[in-house]
Order: sequence, then C-alpha cells, then structure tokens
Amino acid sequence: MRVVHLKETHSMFDLQGKVALITGGNGGIGLAMARGLASAGARIAVVGRNPDKLQAAVASLCQQGAEARPYAVDVCDEAAVAALMMQVVDDFGQLDIVLNNAGTNIRKPVQELSLSEWHTVLDTNLTSAFLCSRAAYPHLKKRGGKLINIGSMTSIFGASFAPAYSASKGGIVQLTRALATSWASDQIQVNAILPGWIDTELTQKARVEVAGLQERIIARTPAGRWGTPGDLAGIAVFLSSPASDFVTGTAIPVDGGYSVQA
Repeated sequence: MRVVHLKETHSMFDLQGKVALITGGNGGIGLAMARGLASAGARIAVVGRNPDKLQAAVASLCQQGAEARPYAVDVCDEAAVAALMMQVVDDFGQLDIVLNNAGTNIRKPVQELSLSEWHTVLDTNLTSAFLCSRAAYPHLKKRGGKLINIGSMTSIFGASFAPAYSASKGGIVQLTRALATSWASDQIQVNAILPGWIDTELTQKARVEVAGLQERIIARTPAGRWGTPGDLAGIAVFLSSPASDFVTGTAIPVDGGYSVQA
C-alpha cells in the first residue's frame, strides 16, 4: 500500500501559481470560495456587477494577503464575457480555474411568473455559465484547467416557489456533464457544487418571503443548522486542485444532508 506523506498531501491542494476567476465573487458563497482559493495560493479575478461590492470584496482578499483584481462585467453579455476572459489573461498572464457562481432568484409560482422574469433567472444562472465556459475554454485548454459550476439542491428536486431557479440549476448539472465529457481529453475537469440552504443575503430574503421556511429547513437537515458561506470553501479548493484531477462530471451536494432525506 502506498503511503501518502503529509507534505505530499498538502501539495495536492496547493493552488500556488494558479489564477482563478469567480463570477458573483463579490459576496455570499462566491466571496467565501474566493477566500478559500486565495488561502490555497491562487490569484483571484473577482467578477460582479456592483462596483462598490467588488471593491470591498477585493480589499478584503488583499487584506488576507491575496492578489486579487475586480472586474465589473454583466456575465449575460456575450461580448463582455469574451472581453473579460482576454482581459484577465492579459492582467494575470494565464487562466487556470473558472468558477461560475453568478446567480439570482425570483420566488413566484409558475402561473405568476412573467416571461421576462423567467429569462432574467435563466440568463443569469445558466446562460452566463455557458458563455463564461465557452469563452474560457481556449485559455483553460492551454494548461489543463478546472471549471466549477454552482448548482443547487434544487438541481435534484423542484421548489414550488422557484420554478425558474429550479430549471436553471437543473440545467447547470446537465451542462456540467456535457462539458465534462466534451473537454476531458483537453485535461479540463468540469464539476458542479450543489449548495443547500446557506445563510446568505438571498436566502435571508427567502425566509421572509416563504412562511415557515426556517423551521422546515432545520427540521429536515441532519446537521441541524443552516450552512455558512465558509462551508463551500473546502469543496471549491478540492475541485480546483490536483487532488481532483480524476474527478469530472460530478455534482456534489454541500447541504448538511438535506437532500438525502425523504
């Protein structure tokens, strides 16, 4: 049996010399994952639409000792996404990791959801991941790269109060599988993370909008608590690192056991 030494184990998760781009990286789980990747040594390109939040996020990463830069981009804009990838490579010299995390939600039953609202959610959550993945491909192919898409536990089952969100996150898993099979020969691993109920600004609104949600979530979650954004940092590092070089096409729940309950 091969013995893995402590130094070798550490190197499996080492991101020194890597450049990671994170959409929606200026808050919530995006920023938490950015902090995780930075702590493993990656340089970070933080992408978002709110310039003030971007500057604050980058400042916090720099205070952590990371090298990070902000990019104010609408990731639903095809031309802007293509320009973004070129600019990041120009600024950092390379691109190794892309984490498609940009997302939004509109909580309405399907009969009350307008076509415009449907497109807002699908474009932000799913089309942006397609655009960023496609634009990043030639850069990731040069060095062998990692692509991580953020799905949701609603990738596994539906949510009556969020039909567009559920559809978009189900699509994320299928996009992940398609890209994984397509790009495996290019040494690009593509995986998805499926967060459960994580305590963020978005889910705090859900607790206000959906009666009894807080109690139902705690009752169903074996871990007995909501997740925190920091709970996503470790899985992001794993899927970005050499430790996951033979892992592709997966969709990994990070939900305290919520999705395995009947």
